[in-house]
Amino acid sequence: MNPMTKKPGRLTDLPNIGKTTAEKLEKIGIRTPEDFLKRDPYDVFHTLRRKVDPTLCRCALAGIVGAKTGEPWHRITKKTAEEYARRHPRHKWGPC
Repeated sequence: MNPMTKKPGRLTDLPNIGKTTAEKLEKIGIRTPEDFLKRDPYDVFHTLRRKVDPTLCRCALAGIVGAKTGEPWHRITKKTAEEYARRHPRHKWGPC
C-alpha cells in the first residue's frame, strides 16, 4: 500500500486509550495516533484537565503517558503522578 494513501489509525489503536479517552482527546484537537504522539503526554493531560474534564485522576494520567511509552497504566501510575507533581507543584490529586 502506498504510504501516502494509508488511512490514519484510530486513537483507540494506542495502548491504554479507550473510547471515552479518545473522545476527550478529540475535543482538544487530537484526532489520530500521529497527532497524539507528536505531543508531550503531560501537556496533553494538563490540557484535558483544564479544557475538558477537571476530574481526571492520576490513573488517567498514567494511561495517557503509557499510550506514548507503550507501558500499561497500572505499572506507571505512581511514577507519572510524581512527574506531574514536579511539573505542576500546586496540583492536588483527588481520588481515582
